[in-house]
Amino acid sequence: MTGVPASAAGGPSAAKGGPAAVSGAPSGAAPSAPSDAVSGTAAAVHAGAVPAVEVVSAAASEDGVDSGTKPARGKKIAAAAVNQASVWNIANLLTMLRLVLVPGFVALMLADGGYDPAWRSFAWAAFAVAMITDLFDGHLARTYNLVTDFGKIADPIADKAIMGAALICLSGLGDLPWWVTIVILGRELGITLLRFLVIRYGVIPASRGGKLKTLSQGIAVGMYILALTGWLATARFWVMAVAVVLTVVTGLDYVRQAIVLRRQGIAERQAALEETEA
Repeated sequence: MTGVPASAAGGPSAAKGGPAAVSGAPSGAAPSAPSDAVSGTAAAVHAGAVPAVEVVSAAASEDGVDSGTKPARGKKIAAAAVNQASVWNIANLLTMLRLVLVPGFVALMLADGGYDPAWRSFAWAAFAVAMITDLFDGHLARTYNLVTDFGKIADPIADKAIMGAALICLSGLGDLPWWVTIVILGRELGITLLRFLVIRYGVIPASRGGKLKTLSQGIAVGMYILALTGWLATARFWVMAVAVVLTVVTGLDYVRQAIVLRRQGIAERQAALEETEA
């Protein structure tokens, strides 16, 4: 039987996985693709080109099994967040808390005629909690991939509800002129409607001015909720004046962005249509 390859003869090298088998020596029948992959990997490990640890790790990862190496902390948190991205996640729970706080805030604000300093302090605490959770729920949702359809709808509703309730209560009690409430709420509702109208062309991003507007509104309304006197009562007037100015300026800027976005979207559609017809 001289002249017959060891792999065909079933010799020791082939039976025990010796060099002839590992190196992928030719045989009478063409090996299958998995055999080639195993042989090539084994040969690479045998030659020292690929560390055995990396080969085991890659194989375990492809099989969906933990290779034993610890992933980065951020990756572990992100993976856990993806698995838990349901309605009952921390971001949505904070949004729900804000919605629950709205009727509680109104009850505290109007308790005992609406002018008791103690009840107003409790109302301020509820308003402060709502504003603080507003800062965290969106950040958590984006950072840990917890964005849900419920959150997209409920978050802006909760924001407008707590601010609207505070402004209406203050104006109803005579602490804040009605025109201020109308300007702020009109701007918020108008910009929300505008975003929906141009959503087909793109999304209007939140600007720094818009974030500063939200912060100034929260501080100003919070100061009006508290029963302040003296120079603090004067200071809250100017803080509210800044908030109103930012409200109007940023609102006009959003209108400008919406017009530009719509024009760009229409131009892109026409260009795409012309290319298709050509």
